Amino acid sequence: MAKSFLLLSVLALGSLTKAYVVTGPTGGVNLETGERPFRQDFRKFQDTGAAFDLYVQALERFKADDQSKLLSYYEVAGIHGRPFRSWDGAEGPYEAGYCTHGSIIFPTWHRPYLSLFEQIIWDHAQEIALDYPEDQRQRYQAAAETLRIPYWDWATEVTVPPLLNAPNISITTPAGLQTIANPLYSYTFHPIPDATDFPPNGLGANFPSTVRYPDRQGKTQPDVVDQQLLANGPALHDRTCNILSQQPNYSPFSNHAFSSVEGPAFDSLEGIHDDVHVLVGRGAHMGSVEYAGFDPIFWLHHTNVDRLFAIWQAIHPDSYVEPQVDGSGTFTNPPGGIEDINTPLTPFHSDSGNNFYTSASARSTKQFGYSYPEVVDWGVSAEQLNATTKAKVNALYCSVSAPSNRTIQRRVPPLPLPETNGTHREWFINVRADKNELNHPYLLHYYLSAPPPDVASWSYAPQLVGTHTVFTPRNTTDQPPAVVRGQVPLTRRLAQAVAAGELASLESSDVEPYLKKNLEWRIQSSDDAAVPTKDLTTLRTYVVSAKVRPVQGEAEFPRVGEWEVHADVTAGKEGGWNEADGKGY
Repeated sequence: MAKSFLLLSVLALGSLTKAYVVTGPTGGVNLETGERPFRQDFRKFQDTGAAFDLYVQALERFKADDQSKLLSYYEVAGIHGRPFRSWDGAEGPYEAGYCTHGSIIFPTWHRPYLSLFEQIIWDHAQEIALDYPEDQRQRYQAAAETLRIPYWDWATEVTVPPLLNAPNISITTPAGLQTIANPLYSYTFHPIPDATDFPPNGLGANFPSTVRYPDRQGKTQPDVVDQQLLANGPALHDRTCNILSQQPNYSPFSNHAFSSVEGPAFDSLEGIHDDVHVLVGRGAHMGSVEYAGFDPIFWLHHTNVDRLFAIWQAIHPDSYVEPQVDGSGTFTNPPGGIEDINTPLTPFHSDSGNNFYTSASARSTKQFGYSYPEVVDWGVSAEQLNATTKAKVNALYCSVSAPSNRTIQRRVPPLPLPETNGTHREWFINVRADKNELNHPYLLHYYLSAPPPDVASWSYAPQLVGTHTVFTPRNTTDQPPAVVRGQVPLTRRLAQAVAAGELASLESSDVEPYLKKNLEWRIQSSDDAAVPTKDLTTLRTYVVSAKVRPVQGEAEFPRVGEWEVHADVTAGKEGGWNEADGKGY
């Protein structure tokens, strides 16, 4: 009770002045029909001409603003993590950023955050459009009206879009065709924050600009980032299909800390999100909870996370936020406190007074004036929306095969899978561990043979099945234990082994001894150091499987049977199944 009183008090005291209201862009919205502009896939958006020109210039102007201003890029990016101070009057007593991780409100908190960013970009674009010559102005004003921020769909095209890795970019400005420093490439601090904002011994103080997986000279390594993403691309793709099609319950879908007694379905939207953060930015900004918001790629990544959330909502509209303990807490929310549908999504004001958005008021993208190509929710019934969205998910992530070919396209390689009565068995590695035990972010790599001795190559070694990452702040010694969960798909690699004659079938009698002999794992810090498995005492790795019946029809999902735990596969191995844990979930 005391904690709740404290929270309400600091929020009220911090909101005495007029607040900035987050609405999202207001242009291009049909108030009668509900039609709204789409946020677009970046690879398509980059070819839109006027809209892309405006977006790049608006981002450039946003980033150039005085870092002390409330609506500067520095201040808005800093909401997520450091500098751990109040934004727009939302005061808090805790040493953390506002962002929710391992939290039931992880997806909903980011929705108004992205809309704040989008609103500022849109406002800048309106001003820029007015500067174009008269013969171009109308076209640029029309593009500005419907401008929305793009997303990077790493589940269909996993590598970083090349333009995001280009230091310079050519666009048409009011002054004509110009080549400028690419605002999508990095953010340069101006000035470098002092010790009050960024600790002098911390990551933020070591780089004048944001970087991604830097080399020893502190420079971004785009080729290595793409190698890591390519190695994990099939897993990211299959996991995206699985959480959208096979997880009808919001709680396990939403976050990596949800603990269920219903079964060993461990994957979540947040868990997939974590992997992209760490694989892109390990050892630097994007790979750090405290500094991720400063890297421009953060906004394209999280827009895709919000897109997957919106898609899931269209398919599963009746399941939503239930009370859950947040073990870590935020700048305003106490560690160990319970969050629910009415928890304030600080610091995002829904009016100019003391009111913040909640998960109740941020439930729909309609509130913020945008949608996605997969979610056309105007002029249709809920049943029609469900069917059309399922069809689009199947086409993108878990395509249904023709009746003559019972492989599930995209989820597994185009290989014949042995079936019994029209089903085959799919296999997964379940992972759980305390995210704070090692005191830094880390990666868990899984292989079907011993990895190479070069630790730096572990994340893209040919033997790799997939990587589970733990996206956590550094220096978590004062944090209580916080168990997180994840899942790595095995079916693709096992199907390849069947095709190569190394494995007789996907049935348990063949797969169990094969995995017992071949499955290995390694732990790696985000700084490329090997971590002894014994150091992560909370690690539990075990194998599960389920029968899957492919279904015919574009708006139907594969049907998954009862989960089975194959304890013997990892029992007795360090970090494997432990009988003392009981079910292990």
